[in-house]
Amino acid sequence: MGVQYGYTQCSFSAMATTPALREPLLINESEVQTSAIRAQGAGGQNVNKVSSAIHLRFDIPASSLPDGVKERLLALRDARITSEGVLIIKAQRFRTQDKNRLDAFMRLHELVNSVAIPPTARRATKPTYGSKQRRLETKSVRAQTKSLRAPVRGRDE
Repeated sequence: MGVQYGYTQCSFSAMATTPALREPLLINESEVQTSAIRAQGAGGQNVNKVSSAIHLRFDIPASSLPDGVKERLLALRDARITSEGVLIIKAQRFRTQDKNRLDAFMRLHELVNSVAIPPTARRATKPTYGSKQRRLETKSVRAQTKSLRAPVRGRDE
């Protein structure tokens, strides 16, 4: 995690998942609250003594992110975002607090940079003349095949 004048920046994991992002969004560290808590799960005696998990809280509406990024973050249907717009990330993957803190910041950067680029609007297009002709041709072939399955009528009834 590179620190530049009070900002955190992720350089490898979030960039690998973000398509064609020129400049990653920087998040001011003063906008992020972290607290150490005890990790869950197996770990022997050490897990009961050491607070190695990290609880990261990021207030989206009060952040310095661009308004479009804030709107897209708040529009995500993510269970980690509370009704007040606070993103809560719990990192307990590693045994040390420093690695868990780095993991929490990396996951925060991945989430923010995933909505950094606005989605492109879909332009409606019409099917081509050739595709319409191919569709009608396959329909008529299929109808002909199905009509041959019908019982023969008219001779011995």
